[in-house]
Amino acid sequence: MQGQRGTRRTGSGGGPHRTYSVRARRSRSATTVRDNRNRFVAGRIVLTLVLVAAGLKLVHIQAFEASALSERAERQRTTIIDIPAERGSIVDRNGAELAFSVETRKLWVNLRQMRKDWAEYAREHPGSGKDFETRAAEIADHIARQVPHLVTEQDLLDDFHKDGSFTYLVDDVEPSVAEKISKRFPEIGYEKRAKRVYPGEEVAANIVGYANWRTDSPEVSEHNLHGLSGLESYRDADLVGTPGRQIVDTAQGADVVIPGTERDMQAATPGSDLELTIDSDVQYELQRSLAAYVDKVKAKGGSAVILDARTAEVYALANHKTFDPNEPPSSPDAMGNPAVSTPFEPGSVAKIITAVAAIESGTATPERELSVPGSMRVADHTVHDAWSHGTQNFTVTGIFGKSSNVGTLLLADEIGPDRFLATLTKFGAGRRTGIGLPGESPGYVPPREKWSGTTYGNLPIGQGLSMTVVQMTSMYQAIANGGVRVEPRVVKAKVTPDGRRIPEPAPDSVRVTDPKTADTVKNMLRSTMQGGEYAYSGTAPEAALEGYQISGKTGTGQQVDPRTGGYSDRLHNITFAGILPAEEPRFVVGIWLDAPDTTIPGGSSAGALFSEIASYLAQRYNIPVSGDPGQRVRLVR
Repeated sequence: MQGQRGTRRTGSGGGPHRTYSVRARRSRSATTVRDNRNRFVAGRIVLTLVLVAAGLKLVHIQAFEASALSERAERQRTTIIDIPAERGSIVDRNGAELAFSVETRKLWVNLRQMRKDWAEYAREHPGSGKDFETRAAEIADHIARQVPHLVTEQDLLDDFHKDGSFTYLVDDVEPSVAEKISKRFPEIGYEKRAKRVYPGEEVAANIVGYANWRTDSPEVSEHNLHGLSGLESYRDADLVGTPGRQIVDTAQGADVVIPGTERDMQAATPGSDLELTIDSDVQYELQRSLAAYVDKVKAKGGSAVILDARTAEVYALANHKTFDPNEPPSSPDAMGNPAVSTPFEPGSVAKIITAVAAIESGTATPERELSVPGSMRVADHTVHDAWSHGTQNFTVTGIFGKSSNVGTLLLADEIGPDRFLATLTKFGAGRRTGIGLPGESPGYVPPREKWSGTTYGNLPIGQGLSMTVVQMTSMYQAIANGGVRVEPRVVKAKVTPDGRRIPEPAPDSVRVTDPKTADTVKNMLRSTMQGGEYAYSGTAPEAALEGYQISGKTGTGQQVDPRTGGYSDRLHNITFAGILPAEEPRFVVGIWLDAPDTTIPGGSSAGALFSEIASYLAQRYNIPVSGDPGQRVRLVR
């Protein structure tokens, strides 16, 4: 039994325990296989889902987002730029150009990109001696030699060494020169620009004005020239045109235009031309004569205007000082136009208002005689004539021919202040003429309700009110035109880009007086130019022009002394208005001299200057000489 227990077999599997162990291992192995299989299946499922999602995304992009993404990519490498519009020209009445534009280029450089490119070149080519500094020096030297009148080499080097990432280098470069520079040095780009040219330089500069590039206002396009003074500013909307638009491709990471990629989106529309009433030859002569006379009589300044007697078109309008718009001054005041913007007290030249009111009312005739003392009391002050005399018998013609203040006031008393004011108003005093130039002053006439006792002792003799030389000349245009005052104007027509000529609206007109009164007053004022003995001599025999009848009037208005606030005994406005010729008026000329030295020859009268201007007009326009020289009339009995 014991032996049997020792030899007892547990079976070939090693007994029950061994059988259990084998089964366990088999079970774990099967589980592992199943787990691996499950993970593989799951991975395949996930991968399939990812691929499906990617495919769906690709389909979505290609089907729905392709256009938007393409557009976004296009925006990243394209730029829209404005194309400057050609600014309209300004021409005189004969077609001579006073202002026009020429196409130019403005050079620029992307400093950031240039520094980057040449730093990489220096790293890749050590020892070449070429880097940003040498390249900048090379470009600066070349450009300065190509356009020495526009920029210096040092100026360009300073620009290349600015802290910014971009800078402009030089403006007004000729297109062909700019293209050659850019072709040789790809770093240098350019913008299309235009330059305003004024071939007459100072001729009519105060009328035409000045245009340049503006970036000071968000409402004003920086891609067009814009007017800064004169008609360039006043009629900017007509002249400026509409810029076009262009698409260009730019290099990646830079604002450098890739040559040959320009595509127009919208063509620029040129501005309209302006045709003026000005005759540039007459304008030149008036400016020259006025400036010389102002210097001769040592005046502080002066202005003059020439109007067509019938249409009131401005043939010339000048100031003693002007400017060259090709090189405009830094001060805006130098670009002003005192002829329309600076009113003054005209003095006796304004007695034409009293003369018209007196003749029209029937209270006076040219031959009527009045007893005129050398002075008279008006309210709290005494009015004197310009020369000492006792009581004398003046004809009404003589009162104006010799410019008697006392005689004028005697007639004004007969007229009455209300009738005088009505006539003054019809002459346009205190209102802008509508000449069509910027900065025009209306002048000043005191309101009727504010007249004091001395007001009516001043107004009839041209004191206590103010007007511009254009307003003053416009009054005489009314007399020359049979009593009808026409608004003066400087623009005759607009010519559109397609060649259509559009005349300016017809100027307003006002009948100041009847033709008979106008003709009577015009003939009375011929006496101003009479010379000889006292009884016949007018105030301006030097204004006469041989062979022609002239009608006109002198004026001497006291200026206010800035030190005392009262009228000055030494500062005067010297004025003259004349009609050429008197029998068939063609032109009216008005002159104002600001505080000339009245102690030197010519300083107390502008008559000699009028005669010089009238002589030029008569020759230029072949005005026939007067058939009847006219009879001298006695002014003092």
